[in-house]
Order: sequence, then C-alpha cells, then structure tokens
Amino acid sequence: MSNKSLSADAACFEGGTSAAATGKRGLWSSRLMFILAATGSAVGLGNIWKFPYITGENGGGAFVLLYLGCIAIIGIPLLMAEILIGRRGGRNPAGSMEVLAQEAGVSSRWKLLGWAGVITGFVLLSFYLVVAGWAVSYIFTAGSGAFNGATSDDIGGLFGGLVSDPVASTAWGTIVLAITATIIIKGVKQGLEKAFSIMMPGLFVILLLLVGYSVSTGYFGQGVEFMFNSDFSKLTGTSVLIALGHAFFSLSLAGGGMMTYGSYLSKDVSLSKTVMTVGVLDTVVALIAGLAIFPIVFANGLEPGAGPGLIFVTLPLAFGQMPFGQIVGVLFFVMLSFAALTSAISLLEPAVSWMTEKRGMSRLKAGVLTSAGIWVLSLGSVFSFNIWQNYTLFGKTFFDTLDYLTSGWIMPLSGLAMAIFTGWIMTRAATHEEVGDGWGYRIWRFLIRYIVPVGILAVFLHAIGALD
Repeated sequence: MSNKSLSADAACFEGGTSAAATGKRGLWSSRLMFILAATGSAVGLGNIWKFPYITGENGGGAFVLLYLGCIAIIGIPLLMAEILIGRRGGRNPAGSMEVLAQEAGVSSRWKLLGWAGVITGFVLLSFYLVVAGWAVSYIFTAGSGAFNGATSDDIGGLFGGLVSDPVASTAWGTIVLAITATIIIKGVKQGLEKAFSIMMPGLFVILLLLVGYSVSTGYFGQGVEFMFNSDFSKLTGTSVLIALGHAFFSLSLAGGGMMTYGSYLSKDVSLSKTVMTVGVLDTVVALIAGLAIFPIVFANGLEPGAGPGLIFVTLPLAFGQMPFGQIVGVLFFVMLSFAALTSAISLLEPAVSWMTEKRGMSRLKAGVLTSAGIWVLSLGSVFSFNIWQNYTLFGKTFFDTLDYLTSGWIMPLSGLAMAIFTGWIMTRAATHEEVGDGWGYRIWRFLIRYIVPVGILAVFLHAIGALD
C-alpha cells in the first residue's frame, strides 16, 4: 500500500474505522454478538481439560486466585490492547497495524506484528483441526454405544486406532475445516453471527446440564474440593508461570482472531466493559467445566489425567460405566466440538480477511484457497501420530514443532510487541479515545506499559525452557 493511499485511509479515521471500510466489511450487529464471538474464540479445548487439571494440581482455590489475578493484570489488559488495535485500524491485522503505524508516525514495519497474527492463526488451525476432528468423531463413537462396559484397554484401543489411522484423522479434520470455512465464507452477519448465536448458547446449556448430572453422582463435593480447596503450600514459582501462561493463552491472545473481531466492532460499544465481560465469561466456562468433569471422574474411581488422555480415554471410560453414560457422552463431545469450532473460526478469519482486503478476492475464493493451504499443512500433524511418528526435528514431531513455534515463540513475542505498541508507540490521545475516560483507562495504561510486558516475557522464557 502506498503512502498516499495510507494517508487517505488515515484521513477517513476519526479515531477509528473508516466509513468505507466498515461498509464493505460489515460490523457486529450488537455488543452481545461481539461478546459471543470473542468468548467463542477464547473458549477452546484448553478450557475444557487443561484449566481444571492445572487448578487441582497447583493448590486448587489458591491457584484459582492466582489465575484470576493474572487474568486481571495480564490477560484482560492485553486483550483490550489487541481489540483496540483492530477496532481503531478497521482492517485485517496486517492492514490495521500498517494504518496505525502511520498514525503514530513510526515505521510501517510494525505491520509485521499483524502478519504474525495472520500466520499464527493459519498454522495453529492446521494442527488444532486435527484434535477438533477427534472430538467430532467421538460424538458418533459415544452415540454408537462403543464406550458401554468398555475396559481401559478397550478405550485406549479406540483412541489409538483413531490417531494411528491417517485416513480417519484426515477425514474428521477435513469435516471440521469444511464447517469452519463454510461459516467464514458467509461473512460476519450471515456466517459468524448465525454460528455463534447457535453454538455459544448451546455450549453453555450443555455445560450446565453436565454440571447438573455431576451433582447427581454424589461426588460433586469431591470435585469441588479437588478444584477449590486452597492449598497455598502447593503454590511455587512454577505455579505462577503456569497461571501466567494459561491466562495468556486461554483468552486467545496474539492469534490474530481478536484483532480481526475488533475490526468489526462499532465505535459505539464500550471497549472496557465488553472486554471485561469476555474475560469473565471465559474464566467462568473453565471453572464450570471442571465442576462438570471431575465429579464424573471421581464417581467412577478414575484418576484425573492431563491433556487429551482425560478427554479421549478417562472420560469415555467413565461414560461407559455410569447411568445414562451414552447420552452424557454424546452431550459432552457435542459441547467440546462447539468449543473447538468457535475457536477454529477465529483462527481462519484473519487470513480470509487479509485476502479479501489486500487481494480483492471474494470471501468464497479467499476461504477456499486459505482452507486448501491449511488442509495441506494439517497432513503433517495427522502423520505425526502414525506414519511420521518416528521422524522428529530437534526431538519434536511435526505436530509438536508447530505447537512449540506458535505457542512458545510467535504468540508471546507478538503479545509483547502489542503491549509495547499500544503502551509506548500509540499516542495517549489515540488509546484514550478507544478505551475511554476515568480510572479504568489510567489503570489499563499503567498495566500495559509496565506490568504486561514483564509478565509476557516471563511466559516466553518459561515456554522456551529458560525460566522454570
């Protein structure tokens, strides 16, 4: 983009999105729709299995308090910064950064930060859809009664058979990608809004139904104690780093999606109140997920395990042993699939947004081409669990390598750059206009300038193994 065109774009801004841009790109129809979309982006597979587990292993209620503190001083300020960039720039991530860099009078190379978001979403989705495909496939596995009366070896065999079969894993991942692309292609109002208006309420309803069932098991108190019994002796320096890291990743920060969603947000909407709502809802979902999962695990005499093992082995074993387990199993994996799909949409949207704006493509063409690239890259992640499992790079499979590069390097460094840009590069007047007046702005500005960068740097060093 030439300096002349950039000047024209910037001239259309009165502290935000140009009229031409919003007319072409569309806006969220309401604050509620943005909240549903942003919460959907944040609520993913990690909320369902990782947060409850790390809470129980790091002091229960003590860790919850620590995590809430990290959300408040690191997660929410950075989420506000990312959405602020998107709304003020009114473009795809790269375009927004380019416009705002000129507005601030700094190098246009800052657009690389936006590019990092686009690339991160592209790469993340390529391996995320593989795991999401497993979740979708388990809806039908649970519905078929395959878990009924199964032993741990039987359940392990089911999961092992799925991941070791490249054709099956590819097929289910392709279904997830096709659903995601179909929603994206239809645009903001006809695609994203309609999808979120169905999936997010559906996710909340199913989650509450599962909690209700967990109460009936007679082990609800044990689940509550596992998660919330405060044992401050278990809190260590590592616990702090884990809480910081999860606060960063659980809000879907630095993946390009929140910046893109922010570009569809009207100037009439209070940024601070909206971001706070998203942060609270994301945390509430994570807490409720633990209250739904662990009573079921304890009621069946099982051990809560971390990672995919809890979702695809431990819980299916419980579903096979308990009353109405077949129905509960189907509901659980429908909920998990909703969580995966809402996150997948936010990962695909930045790249499609860039192609439609920068290359002038229709959303149909952009969605198809982007999805094709992601699908090809996803094959490497599929093969990491079968035909390529013995091929590693620096001791990591293809799947683990992509995960390490994005979550260990690109995302933390992008988050750090966002904090620096909004806290130190953008003018006080520009950020004040977006965030609003009062003590809330002063607290945000202090945190984004001084506290958030230190916290993200700690997350980065911990992720690469330099700080344990």
